[in-house]
Amino acid sequence: MRFHVLTLFPEFFTSPLSSTMLQKGQDRGALQFMLHNIRDYTTDKHRVTDDYPYGGGQGMVMKPEPVVAALEALDALSERPWRILLSPRGQRFTQQRAVALAHRPALVLVCGRYEGVDERVREFVDEELSVGDYVLSGGETAALAVIDAVSRLVPGVLGCETSAVDESFSDGLLEYPQYTRPPDFRGLTVPDVLRSGDHATIARWRREEALRRTFEHRPDLLALATLSDDDRAFVATLARPAHG
Repeated sequence: MRFHVLTLFPEFFTSPLSSTMLQKGQDRGALQFMLHNIRDYTTDKHRVTDDYPYGGGQGMVMKPEPVVAALEALDALSERPWRILLSPRGQRFTQQRAVALAHRPALVLVCGRYEGVDERVREFVDEELSVGDYVLSGGETAALAVIDAVSRLVPGVLGCETSAVDESFSDGLLEYPQYTRPPDFRGLTVPDVLRSGDHATIARWRREEALRRTFEHRPDLLALATLSDDDRAFVATLARPAHG
């Protein structure tokens, strides 16, 4: 899978893209990352990419010409990449959206800066994504989040292909608790069921703990998750008031 990143600060990505899973994905030929400096698509000698906003106001706005020129330069590729603008008004980025994007052969991530990009740039992208309801200094941090979440779903990137399936949000729920050695750490012990060797019982325990965690910490996710009749029955027991 190919990721194109349009940014004013390509150096921002150097270390993250050359570390751990993302580097291994490149070494295995599963991932490619191409960083494009938006300043390279300006036409003036000072390589200006921003200007004052019409109507007044604080800050600067990224000009449309270099951003759109960078996007159109990628049209020469054999297959036009899917264009994404990282934006606070975009659709909320979720695991389900990451799964959908992982099926595309190439993505372009447009990183805004300053007070944002000229409104007209939105006419040249395929979608807008937001990674959350908070303010970032630029789209680069958001782009890295998208890259990481999507990359781990690309075949050949993770060492264990089932890892992405079992993680939080993969089925709409938070992940079940995880334990490793030692079995007793300062009086905190690993649940006996996980040491029983009974795989069916372990699977049931993990499912119920995922439901419990989601119910306690992110109940909003339950309305969107795919639940079986047994799942619903278990959640109903959690919802009952304690007596005693």
